[in-house]
Amino acid sequence: MVNNDWLLVSLLAVVVGGLTGCGIIVFREGIVLLEGLSYGGDIHYLASTVALLPWWAVMLPPVLGGLVVGLWHRLTMPTGRPENVSHVVEAAVLRGGRMPVRRGLASAVGAMLSLGFGASVGREGPAVHLGATLGAWLARTFHFGRGVSRTLLGCGAAAAVAASFNAPIAGALFAHEVVVGHYAASAFAPVVMSSLAGTIVSRLWFGAEPAFALTLGLNLTSFFGFPVFIILGVVCGLVAAVFMTSLVLTDWATRRSGVPPWLRPAIAGLGLGGIAMAYPEVLGVGYEVTTQSLAGGLSFDQAVPIAAAKIVATVLCLGFGFGGGVFSPSLTIGAVIGAAVGALATAAAPAALSSGPGAYALVGMGAMAAAVLGAPISTCLIVFEMTANYPLTLGVMAAVVVATVVSQGLTGHRSLFHWQLSRRGLDVDRDRERQMMREIRVQSVVTPNPPTVPPDAGTAAIAAAFRDHGGEKLFVVDGAGRLLGSIALPDVMAVLMERAPETHPTAMDLALTEPPALALLETLSEAIDAIEASGESQMAVVRDRATMRLVGVVHERDLMRTYAGTLGRLRAEERGDPDH
Repeated sequence: MVNNDWLLVSLLAVVVGGLTGCGIIVFREGIVLLEGLSYGGDIHYLASTVALLPWWAVMLPPVLGGLVVGLWHRLTMPTGRPENVSHVVEAAVLRGGRMPVRRGLASAVGAMLSLGFGASVGREGPAVHLGATLGAWLARTFHFGRGVSRTLLGCGAAAAVAASFNAPIAGALFAHEVVVGHYAASAFAPVVMSSLAGTIVSRLWFGAEPAFALTLGLNLTSFFGFPVFIILGVVCGLVAAVFMTSLVLTDWATRRSGVPPWLRPAIAGLGLGGIAMAYPEVLGVGYEVTTQSLAGGLSFDQAVPIAAAKIVATVLCLGFGFGGGVFSPSLTIGAVIGAAVGALATAAAPAALSSGPGAYALVGMGAMAAAVLGAPISTCLIVFEMTANYPLTLGVMAAVVVATVVSQGLTGHRSLFHWQLSRRGLDVDRDRERQMMREIRVQSVVTPNPPTVPPDAGTAAIAAAFRDHGGEKLFVVDGAGRLLGSIALPDVMAVLMERAPETHPTAMDLALTEPPALALLETLSEAIDAIEASGESQMAVVRDRATMRLVGVVHERDLMRTYAGTLGRLRAEERGDPDH
């Protein structure tokens, strides 16, 4: 991308950021409207509002909402289930940045309905999916290739995070860290511009306040508090592993339960309503209890059951098919866990050494979210942009690193999204290379006009063919050019030495019948696998397997050269070289 191309992509990045910002405004205001209709009162304090309602008014919205969401997904989604950030990662890495617009918009509406009826899910994941969909739509409109399409998809994701948290730096790095998967120079500038555009649009509507109301005075009181941050990181890593494992197992169980997908959200709504009767904090994104944790307003005895209830409610909602993400629940769970650990640390340590429950809640937010999302860098930056507090961010960094290591060590996956992809048989780190290899066909590496002999050729003709072409193999073809067999030079010499002088073998007598062959439209990956399995240095290529008409030969050295070139293009794309 140079000159005019780069300018066009940069302008489109700003457009993607603006569209994403507008989309998030509609998305969030739709949630506010639906929550107000479902529960009444001030939706910014949903838990406090719900705590005053009669039991039927708590139970009814998630059950009826679950029916609405289930039917919506049945009508609009091919699988009857919503999509999430793992589908964005899959599109970015394996599908050249292409995403269906209709499914993307349908998923956003499904998430808006889910949150509007109180589902314990996050709004940032659907926002990322919506932004990525808009970026992919623009890329398809302008007929861009893989590289630019992935960049614009990342632009949408960056704008979504930036607009959601009022954190443009974190939004840009989140897109590179989680969605795009690398920090290519060609993608960095457009992603940053899109992130800024999304932030500006969001601030014009919602104001410049951060996502959470932070208490003044949150600070790192003493570096002696770092051991507690490390312990908090371990706890968050363990909880994150349990949380992700529960999500995966619940999803697996519901798919095999026999319950129709459209009915599952209503069942989850019934369970959610029962939990909310005792712990209304589980409803919605949970930002009220998050803010309460940051203000130091939760005791240990209050925080532990709320964290457990939020985990169960979120697993139930997401596992049974409500639309939404895990970003907000992770932040809430982390904040409440941090408040619990902070309450213990504050009670046990002198006031001069403890940073206070609010500071530990902030650190817990970062640690839990980083472990679940696999985004340690952008998570630390979100915290820093919300607080502008460098010393406390150091504590967040320490807890994030520990939580990420613990979580990945226990689950074997970088994030929940990578785990979800692996359950669909996809490996982001390997499949991108395989995808590029699948896009290269044998016809691009075939050597035409291989040496051939007719099936009745005698030893003199065979010897002359070997001598004239200087190869190690001849191919036996009939009058129509159909491959009948192959003759290797060492095999010919061995047979001639063993046969009696008076015998006159023909090409078919010496040939290996039904030799291994490749078709023109088979992929580079299939060709490499086939030639490795045969142990040969070259293999016949036919037009197709129906006619078996010989058109050429492929050499192992050419396959390896093409493979090396594919890896080179992949690395160049990641570096952001302008020719790729």
